[in-house]
Amino acid sequence: MPFVRKKMFAQEKKKAFLYLIKELDYTQKEAQRLIAKGRLFVNDIPMTRTAGEIEGEFEFIYFEPITRGLKPTKVEEEFVVFDKPSGVLIHPQNRRTPYSLIDELKYQFGRDSNIAHRIDQETSGLVLCARNKQSERDIKMIFEEREMKKKYLALVHGEVKEYLSIEEPLLRREDESAIVRMVVKVHKDGKASKTDVHPLKYFADKDMTLVECIPYTGRQHQIRVHLFHVKHSIVGDPIYGQKEENIIRFLDKELDAKKRIELSGASRLLLHANELEFELYDSMYHVQSKVDFDELCLNSTNECE
Repeated sequence: MPFVRKKMFAQEKKKAFLYLIKELDYTQKEAQRLIAKGRLFVNDIPMTRTAGEIEGEFEFIYFEPITRGLKPTKVEEEFVVFDKPSGVLIHPQNRRTPYSLIDELKYQFGRDSNIAHRIDQETSGLVLCARNKQSERDIKMIFEEREMKKKYLALVHGEVKEYLSIEEPLLRREDESAIVRMVVKVHKDGKASKTDVHPLKYFADKDMTLVECIPYTGRQHQIRVHLFHVKHSIVGDPIYGQKEENIIRFLDKELDAKKRIELSGASRLLLHANELEFELYDSMYHVQSKVDFDELCLNSTNECE
């Protein structure tokens, strides 16, 4: 379990954040942030005052990363790139999350390393991670300035016969529905969004098309919503293209694997972050996934046959 509650002991009275700085090598900002989040307990009561003092025994909850042996696709002095499997979270959802990609990154490259962007839990593929605080700021700026070129592969329902450029604004739902937790929709009041879609191969026996998607904006669920909007939802998508009752069953983890395959065509979302191209510190980088996505799609869709 990445979050560990550990008993500690302060020989003499001192400010809690100073103890954490000395004993656990936190910065002052990090130490005070963790105290404010209620991670430090005195007599089983969380201390939330960042200037609070400790003496004697207390407990502290901290993140202790673990590894499952996932090796990075590319390692550079300032960054690394992982090929994230589908189903792995980028960050833990809560203290009980058993494993996420941040575990692997910090276990292998230290506490100052951090993930620079996100992809959905069910989306597989390339995730760019900074190895230090400075490169983290600089890489995040590349994403904010939209200077990161990204290419995704997706298997979609139906035949995509020609190139599509989808420019539709996207808005997160704000109604009373239970699916407000996840669902984004095309709406005139949403944020401008653009995705280009290039058909690569049509599988007539399955009535599915392998496509390459290039998002020019980074909205939540952008590729999934845009493809659903043009009536080519992604194979394996348990949300877009599904009835609300089944979406809720999926979100509540009540939709079994067999039913999901029956409804969506695959056991996982067949969307893969395949390429990243960017400039960092006067060097150009082009990183391509080593995953055979064609084979992965074939295996995932054959499960329902």
